[in-house]
Amino acid sequence: MSQYPSAPPHPPRTTTPATPRLWKRCLWTGLLLWALTAMVTYATENTTLLPTLILLGSFLVPSVFALWAYERHGSDLGVGTLLGCFLTGGILGVLGASVMEYYLLHPSLWMFLGVGLIEEAVKLGALMLLVRRRPELRGVRAGLVLGASTGFGFAAFESAGYAFNAALSTQGIDLQALIETEILRGVLAPFGHGLWTAIAGAVLLAHRRPDGRFRFAGPVIGTYLGVALLHALWDSMHGIALWLVVVLTTTHADRTLFAQGYLPRPTDEQQHLFTLFSVGGLVVVTLLALGWARSLSRRDPTWRSTP
Repeated sequence: MSQYPSAPPHPPRTTTPATPRLWKRCLWTGLLLWALTAMVTYATENTTLLPTLILLGSFLVPSVFALWAYERHGSDLGVGTLLGCFLTGGILGVLGASVMEYYLLHPSLWMFLGVGLIEEAVKLGALMLLVRRRPELRGVRAGLVLGASTGFGFAAFESAGYAFNAALSTQGIDLQALIETEILRGVLAPFGHGLWTAIAGAVLLAHRRPDGRFRFAGPVIGTYLGVALLHALWDSMHGIALWLVVVLTTTHADRTLFAQGYLPRPTDEQQHLFTLFSVGGLVVVTLLALGWARSLSRRDPTWRSTP
C-alpha cells in the first residue's frame, strides 16, 4: 500500500500526444540553430548575436527536458500550467534566490549548504504559488512533472546569467568562454535543478490536501532538506575533490601552505585524482537523485499507467 494519498482523478489521456516526440524535434532543431549562431558569431564578430546565442544555449536543454516530461507524463496537466511553472516559476526562483543569498549568505565553510537551502526553498515556494488555485493538482506524478518544470526554468535563467558573465572579460567579449560555459551547463542541466525540484515537488503535492492546502508534514520537510543537501554537495564538489587530493597526496607541511592559500603546481597524479573525485562525486550525487525520483514514481499508480 502506498504511503502517499492517491492522486485525484484526471480527464482521460489520449494514447498519443498531439505532436508525438516534439521534444526530439526541438532538441535537434535547437542544436542546429545554436551551432549555426555560434559559427556566424565567430565569423562575423557581430556582438548583436550574443543574446541569441546565450538564450538558445541556456534554454535549449532545460526546455526540451520540461517538454519531454510534459509529453511523456503530464499531458493532462495543461500546457499553460507547464509554461507557467517553467517561465514564471523560473524567474521568481532566480529573483528570490538572488535577494536571499545577497542578504543572508557570506563566504564560509557552510555557504554552499545555505545556497542549497535557499534555492530549493524559493523553487518550492514558486511552485506552491503557481498551483495554489488548482487543488486538483495533487499526487506524485503532478509534483514530479511540475516540480521538474519549475527547476528547469530556474536552471535556464541561471545558465543565461552564467553565460553572460563568462562572455565578459578585461579584453572584451570572450566568445570561447561563453560557448564552453553553455556546453558544460547544457550537459549537466538534466541532473541538477530540474531533478531536485521534481523530487521535492512530488512529495509536496503527494501530501497536499483535497481542498488545495499544503501540508508540511515530516516527509515534506525531510525531502526538502535532502534535496538541499544534494544541491550543496553538487555545488561544493570542486572543493571536496581538491580537499581529498590534498589529504591523500601531500605532507603536513604542504597542507599548511595550502590552508594559507598557497597552491603548489599539481602533479599529474594530483590532476588525475582531482578529475576522478570531482566527476565521480557528481555521478554519485546524480545517481542518488535519480534513484530517489524513480522510487517516488513507483509509488504512484498513475505514473505507471502513463502512455
